[in-house]
Amino acid sequence: MIEALQELSDHIQATLAETIAKATIVHGELTLVVEAEDILRVLKFLRDDSQCRFVCFIDICGVDYPQRENRFDVVYHLLSPTQNLRIRVKLETHEARQVPSVSSLFAGAEWFEREAFDLYGILFSNHPDLRRLLTDYGFRGHPLRKDFPLTGYVEVRYDDEEKRVVYEPVKLAQEFRSFDFESPWEGAEYLLPGDEKADQNP
Repeated sequence: MIEALQELSDHIQATLAETIAKATIVHGELTLVVEAEDILRVLKFLRDDSQCRFVCFIDICGVDYPQRENRFDVVYHLLSPTQNLRIRVKLETHEARQVPSVSSLFAGAEWFEREAFDLYGILFSNHPDLRRLLTDYGFRGHPLRKDFPLTGYVEVRYDDEEKRVVYEPVKLAQEFRSFDFESPWEGAEYLLPGDEKADQNP
């Protein structure tokens, strides 16, 4: 398997040398790192080349690294039934930069790109219908970003009096407690409510 992946890597790099920034084999999978503007050319080659034949599109996903200037990775997974091999193609982008849509090469990519846009805010140029897929039309923010608050911004509920769904700002039932644990295995230095009932001297 590793030999086949190495041969494939050598073949791809020999043909697309100027577009492949990095190629690595980890955990039995070949990963290519490319620039956003080269993604269409690379995926078209992987699909059409007789030694590749990565005709089965698996998915596209996003990864958020907020500390980086290009905070998002866009990751493409493909399968070659002919070669019985998988490949991963990655690129970096940021909030304002558009990544070319690959839906013209793989029709199944359209909804995955919509999902990446909805959950991360990654923009795709020339996408036929780039709108939210999993969240509501009025949803604020992108919930898989690391800086998205765990509680969200609004609460959605059905109001019996108004007989409709209402949106309200999130209100926490209680203030966040301040725990001063020194380690995950040591308890707090103060008594929590109810602990005073415990027998201190068994």
